[in-house]
Amino acid sequence: MELLGIFKDAGSAASAVEGLLREGFVEAQITSLTSIPYPNGVLVKTNQRTWFRWFTLGCGIIGAGVGFLLAAGTAWLYPVQTGDKPIIALFPTGIVTYELTMLFFMVGTIVGMFLEMKLPNFSHRPYDPDITEGCIGISLSIHPGGEPVVCEPGVRPAECIGGIALLPAPEQQKRAEEIMNDVGALKITTEAQP
Repeated sequence: MELLGIFKDAGSAASAVEGLLREGFVEAQITSLTSIPYPNGVLVKTNQRTWFRWFTLGCGIIGAGVGFLLAAGTAWLYPVQTGDKPIIALFPTGIVTYELTMLFFMVGTIVGMFLEMKLPNFSHRPYDPDITEGCIGISLSIHPGGEPVVCEPGVRPAECIGGIALLPAPEQQKRAEEIMNDVGALKITTEAQP
């Protein structure tokens, strides 16, 4: 079950997150939805490691190798002897290598961006059109009480799911709604996950 609270400003949204954390929910259950980017930790702290830079760098290195092999390999396979000049010329090989390096960097950046943002996302998540108008959404994943929760590898269950998960889902939902209403939620919507 997903609970989405809509807040007018960052202060009330941050107060809601703090209240949810005090109640026993963990940050892995809380997500912020905003139309403008906020630095990590302003609303919700995510300990997600990013591989975006390394992915882009790897694509650039592959592009440099492909560019060099394309230019130098073509000159080597089809040698054209022009006077005393070398078969594999430095400047033409360098230009092709540079261009393919930049092409692979750009493509790697675009692909890495989509991978980092987990797009396209085919899972159904709660959303409210007020978020595009400048409001802030705080989404809370409520796990059914008494059911086992599968955490990511290397994450302790206490970090993955809070102590409040021992309560039944309707009780968790009631407490979360009370916290969000106390700090000034404009509206709260609930969606059951399929």
